[in-house]
Amino acid sequence: MDVSGGKIDPDRASPLFLERIPRDFARLHHVLSQGVYGDREVVAITTETAPTALWNTAVCLGRAVDPITVPAEDLVTAIDRAYARELTGRILDPATHTATTDGVPSSADTSESLERVIQDADRDLLRTDGKAPVVRLLDRLLLHAVQAGASDCHIHPTPDAVLVRCRIDGVLDAGRRLPRGLVRPLVSRIKVIGRMDVAEHLLPQDGRTSVTIGDRSIDIRISTIPTAHGERVVLRLLDTDQHLLDLHALGMPDDIATVYRAATRRSSGIVLVTGPTGSGKTTTLYATLRQQDTVTRNLMTIEDPIEYELSALGIPISQSQVNIRKGLTFATGLRHILRQDPDVILIGEIRDAETARIAIQASLTGHLVFSTLHTNNAAAAVTRLLDLGVEPYLVAASLAGVLAQRLVRTCCRTCAGQGTLGAENAAGAAGIGATCPTCLGSGFKGRTGLYEWMAIDDAVRANIASGSTAHALHHTACSKGMRTLEGHGLELIASGRTTHAEIERVIHHG
Repeated sequence: MDVSGGKIDPDRASPLFLERIPRDFARLHHVLSQGVYGDREVVAITTETAPTALWNTAVCLGRAVDPITVPAEDLVTAIDRAYARELTGRILDPATHTATTDGVPSSADTSESLERVIQDADRDLLRTDGKAPVVRLLDRLLLHAVQAGASDCHIHPTPDAVLVRCRIDGVLDAGRRLPRGLVRPLVSRIKVIGRMDVAEHLLPQDGRTSVTIGDRSIDIRISTIPTAHGERVVLRLLDTDQHLLDLHALGMPDDIATVYRAATRRSSGIVLVTGPTGSGKTTTLYATLRQQDTVTRNLMTIEDPIEYELSALGIPISQSQVNIRKGLTFATGLRHILRQDPDVILIGEIRDAETARIAIQASLTGHLVFSTLHTNNAAAAVTRLLDLGVEPYLVAASLAGVLAQRLVRTCCRTCAGQGTLGAENAAGAAGIGATCPTCLGSGFKGRTGLYEWMAIDDAVRANIASGSTAHALHHTACSKGMRTLEGHGLELIASGRTTHAEIERVIHHG
């Protein structure tokens, strides 16, 4: 086997090892299978692994073992990943339950199926001693979602099952079915961790919690709503490591990043980021705030909701959250922020005429303002402000630039976007391509930004002041060299990073 450079691969762990060797034993004694070769098991160890632990491993496996030494930190990480993939795959696989013709357990088999789920959950990835079975099951669902890179996890009760679906790279997967009897215990557990009313089943609720997986902290926003077959839950997973990135990591081209940064370092004016829900607007603005001078400038936000608490990351910033019940709207919050001597203000979204007018006035009186709008392109953001009743000359005088964006899925590098591996790379495929394990057959893995930056030069400013249409503004900006969303998309297609169909989906149908 190839272990050059002491590298360890969690995918090499044999099923027998993962079945017979408890995860806690593997972690405590630093042992992990790296595959079976002939009649011997190759086992990765560290310099701290005791000979007796290796001997006990061989006894449990019923075969001789050949040790290889790897760095301890790499081995611990690989152990967690190996057991995570093995266990989440089994616990969410309908084949592990007694099934009817469509793979969904019947009501008569619910208790038996639940017991199997519980038994599978007993070998937990995390320290689970003393945890109730439903607690362990929810842990597994969340772990599966996080490891798949999901932004949301849906728990959807149906007449005969519980459908668990994840939104991965902006698209919901086909999901897995669990026994119908799990609806209430799962929802109750979610409400407990989200500090919600467990006894309330007839009204929608919102909650929030956080979990730790290894050295990663994941914030979770929870939303429940009653349906005909029980309460439906959506868990939004907010992974700080994945979302609080810089502009380059988000996929912003260098030429756009240069002019965008210049606009966001002004002492006054308003910069807008536009796009539909889920297009990454908030992520872009958080990346922008992280690049601000926080030593000499006072940064404040009013958001609905606060996606990430930036102060927890050591960024000196004050974040406020809209609370409609208490009368704290974007407009009222912005008024109070202006009394706090701010230099930079982030308004989560401009939704109404009052907020728009206050934001424009703030940008004209020595404040740098960032905000978002829901429009299809950069030029349409201007006409949206005009539609809200802001005078054209005020928009022309205050606007520093508009960034329109989308998130587009990128082709999987493992299978080159095919969704399957060729026979030469698919072990045991016997000449038939196997489903790509990286993208799970979708052909896509990960997303990158698609951007359109409309600079506000004299020509564009004159068009705004005269009340020109979005089409006229777009034409003027393009004549001045603006790269459109479609233009950036064509560049990504030419480089092989995405496909025509994907660009069409996010621009015209997203």
